[in-house]
Amino acid sequence: MNVAIIPARGGSKRIPRKNIRLFCGKPMIVWPIEAALKSGCFDRVIVSTDDPEIAEVARSYGASTPFMRPVVLSDDFTGTGAVTRHAVEWLQQEGHDPEDVCCLYATAPFVRPEDLRNGQALLRSGKAEQVFTATTFPFPIQRAIRVTDKGCEPIFPEHIRKRSQDLEEAWHDAGQFYWASAKTWCTPGRSMFSAGSIPLILPRYRVQDIDTEEDWIMAEYLFAALSQRAHQG
Repeated sequence: MNVAIIPARGGSKRIPRKNIRLFCGKPMIVWPIEAALKSGCFDRVIVSTDDPEIAEVARSYGASTPFMRPVVLSDDFTGTGAVTRHAVEWLQQEGHDPEDVCCLYATAPFVRPEDLRNGQALLRSGKAEQVFTATTFPFPIQRAIRVTDKGCEPIFPEHIRKRSQDLEEAWHDAGQFYWASAKTWCTPGRSMFSAGSIPLILPRYRVQDIDTEEDWIMAEYLFAALSQRAHQG
């Protein structure tokens, strides 16, 4: 059994009710649910939530909510690794045998079915124990500056005068999904960003972190532009 686990708690602070707020015409969580269902990768698409309204929305669009997430896993400090592990262990206790497991973020409207398929293929290639989405920084991180009460200063003074093309390119987590085996998810102390983890590289125009109202507006503009371009062929 291959499973998508979509963590979606109800207590979002910076953008209230973010997971089910309308994003370009649909509740935010619906976009990744639909991508997962269309990908053909999964026998089950499960939403792990502590919120009855989120659960109802998820079910109405084809996901399942076979359990309500425990309160102990629904605070501001619980990571998605613990939430995914809980879902895997619940399935195992119910007599199921999950194999490939994908933690898919509820706030990933840019995820595409082919991305999920490509991630699973990379996992199954034998080259990776874990697969996650990543993209490049738009500006060299070595030339970052720190703003202080006295003005500003370079964080890496040794690099501040170097040309961009002479600096090492850097990537960051795109925050869309994470593939691993059920066994790997349940291994204590595992880290997604370590040896054995391979990034699936995405173009920057399909990556947008959504944590503030400014992020939300930027994401909707970007999503609308990509949708129009796809419609025009």
